[in-house]
Amino acid sequence: MNNYYSNKLVYKPWGYEYVIYSDSNLLAITFVKINYGHKTSLHCHPEKKTGFIILDGKAQVQIGIYKENHKNFGSLSRLVFRPGLFHSIKAKSKNGVYALEFETPYKKNDLVRLSDNYGRQQKKYEGKKFTKNLSYKDVKFKRPKLNKINLYKFNNLNIEIETRKDLKNLSKNDNLSTSAILKGNILNNKGKKVISYGEIVKSSTLRILSDKFHIKRPITILNVKKDKNRKSKNYKFIK
Repeated sequence: MNNYYSNKLVYKPWGYEYVIYSDSNLLAITFVKINYGHKTSLHCHPEKKTGFIILDGKAQVQIGIYKENHKNFGSLSRLVFRPGLFHSIKAKSKNGVYALEFETPYKKNDLVRLSDNYGRQQKKYEGKKFTKNLSYKDVKFKRPKLNKINLYKFNNLNIEIETRKDLKNLSKNDNLSTSAILKGNILNNKGKKVISYGEIVKSSTLRILSDKFHIKRPITILNVKKDKNRKSKNYKFIK
């Protein structure tokens, strides 16, 4: 089932999404667009952890089943939801909300809806009639070779994916930069996992951890930060 969605754009009543990166069934990143005034269903994922990096727009996020439990988040915000935690995201900005969604493991059908504005409460994840093949314009992230960086640009953001053999000389990003582990683990001196793939943290947090802990195998990291030289908004990925 995952293989089918790996090269499909999925239409939603609130916008669209597509898998922009995947690593077998371990992890997937989905590029999400939510249109202004629309919101996702109030749903949970019983078996997988999910997280978001907001790329652009103002997102109103409900956490849990109570409507009053909501908060607004902007660009470079980090959200992480444990398995079974109900959540919903609404676009409050005129241009909508753009985000990267991380799921660990990669299971598109791990979905339970509690409520939905579009009558999908009892329905599964969207089937074939709601999909189309990706076009050459739809960027896909690729895992870089060892000690290399793949750079993608979205709006006024730089999205860098790098694979490293150690944690030396991580860039000293400011507190607004965000990082996610795509593959590998950071360990303590007894070999216990401190942070693993699918985690989303401040880039500065990753830098602090790198001074205390280590890796045994190459690690792949995604970094999102503002491009100070880019001011125009085109809402497109550029590789």
